[in-house]
Amino acid sequence: MKYKIITLGCKVNEYESEVMENLLDNHGYIKSENPDICIVNTCTVTNQADSKSRKTIRSLKRKYPNSIIVVAGCMIQNKKGNIDLPADIIIGNKHKTDIVSLIENYKNKQINVVENMEDAPFEDMSLNNFDLTRAYIKIEDGCDNYCSYCIIPYVRGHVRSKKHEKVIEEAKALIENGHKEIVLTGIHTGHYHDGNYSFANLLKDLVKLKGLKRLRISSIEITELNNEVLDIIKKSDILVNHMHIPLQSGSDKVLKEMNRKYDKNYFINKIEKIKNIKPDINITTDVIVGFPGETEKEFEECIETIKKIGFTKIHVFPYSDREGTVASKMKNKIDGNIKKQRVKKLLEISKENEISYMNNHLNKTLTFIPEVYEDGYLIGHSANYLLIKAKGYKKQLKEEITVKISKVEYPYLIGSIKDFEKNI
Repeated sequence: MKYKIITLGCKVNEYESEVMENLLDNHGYIKSENPDICIVNTCTVTNQADSKSRKTIRSLKRKYPNSIIVVAGCMIQNKKGNIDLPADIIIGNKHKTDIVSLIENYKNKQINVVENMEDAPFEDMSLNNFDLTRAYIKIEDGCDNYCSYCIIPYVRGHVRSKKHEKVIEEAKALIENGHKEIVLTGIHTGHYHDGNYSFANLLKDLVKLKGLKRLRISSIEITELNNEVLDIIKKSDILVNHMHIPLQSGSDKVLKEMNRKYDKNYFINKIEKIKNIKPDINITTDVIVGFPGETEKEFEECIETIKKIGFTKIHVFPYSDREGTVASKMKNKIDGNIKKQRVKKLLEISKENEISYMNNHLNKTLTFIPEVYEDGYLIGHSANYLLIKAKGYKKQLKEEITVKISKVEYPYLIGSIKDFEKNI
């Protein structure tokens, strides 16, 4: 049978879709644009994400009326499986690894296996079909932070982690199969723990693995960058020169209302400490604008904090009510047009900061791993997550390439490979 998977949302969803794809491939199913089975891995982080998930499901049913429609993920978990959508198999955030048996047991009668995530164990997953650039390892699931705006702890459950022996075993297998870079991912990645074995212990063991060129953390909270973790960042060149650290707001009052676990001075001081360790580090972030009650003065305070920190790139999200969260019951909701204006302003600052950081690398030498070959150019990311484009050969894909940066053509840094012209 032929299948198609549509993934919405975060890197964890992408990883879990890859796992389902891996399982289907290993059982003889074939990926196709003319599928017998359509799988949608949904997101529910915002109202817009819900809407996109619903539209995608209905669109697939119209386009492939005779296919089996499988819906899975956070939106389904949030609705506890009670959805008014054309779905034949309904899965929440558990049983994604059972995708093959669920499809094979489908007999023209809806299957619904959505379960409460409150006490769910960690669902072990692993991959063996990534390309040979970066590979993801999901080390953790769930979140215990309960930020007032966030639905994710309710749909992903409490923090639980993969056994560290399994993480290391998976990493070794990926390296042996030619992967140059490993990305650690999870819902609350930095809260990883396996008994007394901490996130810092895991980093320490992974950076020692022979053959690993780069280790990247998909996202980490500022409070989890403790002295142990910072010491590993300082001592190891395997941990890349890029970190994504969510700020969410630069106003102390808004941070408190959000139930974040720090104030702006804590965040600023920790970033300064990181930059003292790695001066050229690329630090990106997430910011929510238009949180209930956020005044113009508090938004300006947020801008001031952002400028003080000097993020390289800002992912900006307008606040979205999620039913069941504390923030959804708050008063003084912000007008949608005001939220749009604030998003626009922060995105302008983000692009300005991003180009400034790119300009800092003109006439410098960088190493990147090409992921794409297009029109005679190799395209890929450096360790500090700059997108580099350079003339080269297809055979150089997925190999470490050193280039000298000559100009900025946003979103690319244009580089030249030494002696390339001589070898044409």
